[in-house]
Amino acid sequence: MSLSYHQQRFAQDIAKLITFIYSQNYACTLGEAFRTPEQAEIYAQKGIGIKNSQHCRRLGCDINLFSPEGKYLTDSKDYEPFGIYWESLDPLNKSGCFFQRMKDGNHFERRA
Repeated sequence: MSLSYHQQRFAQDIAKLITFIYSQNYACTLGEAFRTPEQAEIYAQKGIGIKNSQHCRRLGCDINLFSPEGKYLTDSKDYEPFGIYWESLDPLNKSGCFFQRMKDGNHFERRA
């Protein structure tokens, strides 16, 4: 399947995830969705990202989560219910809150 196909499926699933977040009385804003290879290299050198990020392929998106009370949530544990939902949408979907090496709770990606 083409990269374009995966990008389209990813976009559809992000829309479902956002709808699900709001259905649980949480709110969100969008963080970084596209990252240039140059920016990915800078993040990798700083230890805050990886060189071969799915963001560079338009298959990664960071979502900023807010509690029902309006508090900005930064702990990966807070993202777990949404990570479970995200991964249930497609076996290619991976949630950063379940990454083994470096937790990245607000990161959602598709591995194609």
